[in-house]
Amino acid sequence: MKCTRCKQKAVVALPSHNAGFCASCFLLYFQNQMEKAIKKQKMFSPRHKILVALSGGKDSLALALQLKLLGYNLECLHLDLDISDTSKQVKTIAQRFCERFELKLHIIELKKENLSIPEVKKKLSRPICSACGQIKRYYFNYFAKQNNFDVLATGHTLDDEVSRLFANTLRWDITYLQQQSPILEQDQEFVRKVKPLYRLTEFETAVFCFLHNIQYSTIPCPYSKGASFTFYKRLLDELEYNQPGRKFNFYETFLKQKSQLFPPSTSKNKINFCSICGYPTLQDICGVCRIKKMLSKTS
Repeated sequence: MKCTRCKQKAVVALPSHNAGFCASCFLLYFQNQMEKAIKKQKMFSPRHKILVALSGGKDSLALALQLKLLGYNLECLHLDLDISDTSKQVKTIAQRFCERFELKLHIIELKKENLSIPEVKKKLSRPICSACGQIKRYYFNYFAKQNNFDVLATGHTLDDEVSRLFANTLRWDITYLQQQSPILEQDQEFVRKVKPLYRLTEFETAVFCFLHNIQYSTIPCPYSKGASFTFYKRLLDELEYNQPGRKFNFYETFLKQKSQLFPPSTSKNKINFCSICGYPTLQDICGVCRIKKMLSKTS
């Protein structure tokens, strides 16, 4: 197979685009897809200060490096979840990556915040994935606000966005369908959140890391087994295998039609501020402080 762009020998096949690329042309393709996402959604500009949520997985590492190569002003934040056998490894990967590419890395250790994820799982009655996601969102936004970042960038790929859209559609969850987007706009209390990889797949971020010789974690979270989100990803991968390009078309069509099918709600909930930490919430105490109180009562 020949490279679609330069006609040299291709090393990567992308059936969804009916294309193949040599190494250098693939990296150019990857860059172009991210630049198109940033420009089309008006995510940020070179004057903005960007915080990248760095997990140690291929997606967030690829995101951080490509933003660095494009000349953006960014720093990285890693959350140490205190999960045995995985947290130490991914933290080391994040540290070595940032040292290699001269990126400033901030680390928040949840154990020091009395929110060790294994302890939360032990004592919380609701699913741990929900609580973990809530804790992550809290600290990413809190850190970004406290340190004057303009934008929070996450490594969500096309696979993530399509799986989320599929799940929300199965439930006909109108609120989430209204909100789903590659960007969540900034308001007075929340930093703008963007997903520059939404046009790219996990396969493509893996190829990007391979071509740049980037080590990334391949160990799945030990608590994710049986999660419906993972199951939906497998279903959609099979669909994509049989109908290349279906994922991208599904998500792009949703973005084009969303405002007509699921117009945003005109009513706004009144935002309060947590009486303990001051974080914006719809209740007197925010979700993370409620988890902390629950843990302190059962310890």
